[in-house]
Amino acid sequence: MARVKSKKTIPYKFSDKHKEYIRRCRECVYNIAEGAVRAGKTVDNVLAFCFALCNSPDKLHLATASTAPTAKLIIGDCNGFGVEHFFRGQCRWGKYKGNEALIICGKATKYKTKIVIFVGGAKADSYKKFRGTSIGMWIATEIDLHHEETIKEALTRQAAAKCRKLFWDLNPGSPFAMIYKSYIDEYARKDAAGELRGGYNYAHFTIYDNINITDEQRENFISQYNPLSIEYRRKIKGERCVAEGLVFQQFADNPERFKLSRKYNGVKFISIGVDFGGNKSKTTFVASAIIGSFQKLGVIADHKIQGGKGTIDPDMVNRELIDFYKYVQSLYPNSKIMYIFCDNEAQMVINGIRAAFTRAHIPVAIRDCYKGAINNRIYALNGLMTQGRFFVNEECSNVIDSLSSQVWDAKEVTKDVRLDDGTFDIDTADALEYSFSSFIKQFNISA
Repeated sequence: MARVKSKKTIPYKFSDKHKEYIRRCRECVYNIAEGAVRAGKTVDNVLAFCFALCNSPDKLHLATASTAPTAKLIIGDCNGFGVEHFFRGQCRWGKYKGNEALIICGKATKYKTKIVIFVGGAKADSYKKFRGTSIGMWIATEIDLHHEETIKEALTRQAAAKCRKLFWDLNPGSPFAMIYKSYIDEYARKDAAGELRGGYNYAHFTIYDNINITDEQRENFISQYNPLSIEYRRKIKGERCVAEGLVFQQFADNPERFKLSRKYNGVKFISIGVDFGGNKSKTTFVASAIIGSFQKLGVIADHKIQGGKGTIDPDMVNRELIDFYKYVQSLYPNSKIMYIFCDNEAQMVINGIRAAFTRAHIPVAIRDCYKGAINNRIYALNGLMTQGRFFVNEECSNVIDSLSSQVWDAKEVTKDVRLDDGTFDIDTADALEYSFSSFIKQFNISA
């Protein structure tokens, strides 16, 4: 990567609350910023990390997020406030023991080389990427999305650090989550009891603490969240709370608000989501319309293959999916069905579908669905509902019933889990989400 010329001044602008947190980072080992989204937490930690990096006697440091690309995007770039911009003209991207790394050497570090490796941390084996290394400081964004094995290994790797520091940020989750019980709350308890050495710096922020956001921007952002939803309490109010009750409360309370009896106007294209059934579930199709330039999402049709165990074979799936495709196309003859997104755990069945559509001379892209995190799909759909950007044809009884009945699993208090015990139609829920999940970013909904 070409070096960046050091001419630009980064436009930092902090409230007094953020300034105090950054100041305390200088003297504390444990630095944790928790709170609502768009509160400025990550920028605080990145700046404090960079200041400390200038004088750190350690050469190797760690930057993590749920995935390595996310770590590079949020910590490395950070919309122009990231590590690579702080050390502009004095750093380059490269590799260190197979990991993406930012290699820094220049006036800011007194011409001593500092290496920051960027690693994902969400998987059980993520720690293998940096196992065996000795690191000085560790900056992690969305620490609550890291696997506990990653956290344990990273802390172990800091044992020999000459200047040990950690910088974590996170949005609130369940108060019973592992990250609180085993780490954040435990650090706070030990600090209060005088048992934690190194200094504990914790701050809670909300979007109202970020002076870089205008009142109009703030209100526009808040408008995508339902004030009664779990996302609002966590992402706007910055509260720790357990997910409970209905997943799509606003839909269940007033399904008529989202139903349409007429056809959608301005359909950009149509995509079909397919969830394959198992021993206790049904194979389900849901067709959705992308309206305008991803302004709205509209459910056109749904279908569930009837039949018990042993009565449904791949040929039946192929036939009924082709019939469903033709039915949807007949409803919208002037709109193209561009994609069929299938559950990617059934590759042999998907290959059979591709062959069947080829024999039928139907030109459509048949792809693996993008699953991502289930809760990201849920939060995106809730956001579209809140903004009045989601609709469903009134004849789509499977989708309507599914959205009206989904609930959070009350037994899961440490993490958010949608109940999947056969009491509601999870198959239709999955098929609906597969039909649009590849386009969550284009809908510009914060998940």
